Amino acid sequence: MKTLMIGILAGSMVASASLADTISFDKDPVGKAPAGWTATMTGSGKPEWTVVQDDTAPSKPNVLKQSGQATYPVCLKDDTSVKNGFVEVKFKPVSGTEDRAGGVIWRAKDADNYYIARANALEDNITIYHTIKGRRVAFKNVEEKVTSGQWHTLRVEFADDKFTVVFDGKRVIEASDDSFKDAGKVGVWTKADSVTLFDDFSYGEK
Repeated sequence: MKTLMIGILAGSMVASASLADTISFDKDPVGKAPAGWTATMTGSGKPEWTVVQDDTAPSKPNVLKQSGQATYPVCLKDDTSVKNGFVEVKFKPVSGTEDRAGGVIWRAKDADNYYIARANALEDNITIYHTIKGRRVAFKNVEEKVTSGQWHTLRVEFADDKFTVVFDGKRVIEASDDSFKDAGKVGVWTKADSVTLFDDFSYGEK
């Protein structure tokens, strides 16, 4: 019986561990988009998603960098399908004159249909949106200091139509929306001419 219980507990731990994953980009070749991701955009332009080395990375040596320009550069993790759970990333807004932002995506059907929460270092605010057929609509916004050139953590916890946005460990938004009810991909996002670094991307199911 003791052996059986140990086996059951071990199996449970493995099952729980499989519900979450963290990507640090450290095993990806520098100068290319990360393997297993779709580096794309919403709208028009020329996004540039590449893995680069960065001495400030939270987990060295590599980070994911977006340095191109597009309406909304998007990078989606191909093998993900999460309905209820969380998505989190560490990001550093580096530069941008039109925008200087970083965001996380969840329940994405494709590059034109998804939820997104983003933090903006030019506007010092955090906003949650749905993007439907390429059209982005905000449904909650809060003022919050977002420092350029500094690493931040952005996390969204989602269950059915309820969403909680956490910025640097602080709950900043509680919101509700039912535009996308099914499981979808998770990923990261920027806007316009934002140059943004991402590291330690994690997600999981509940």
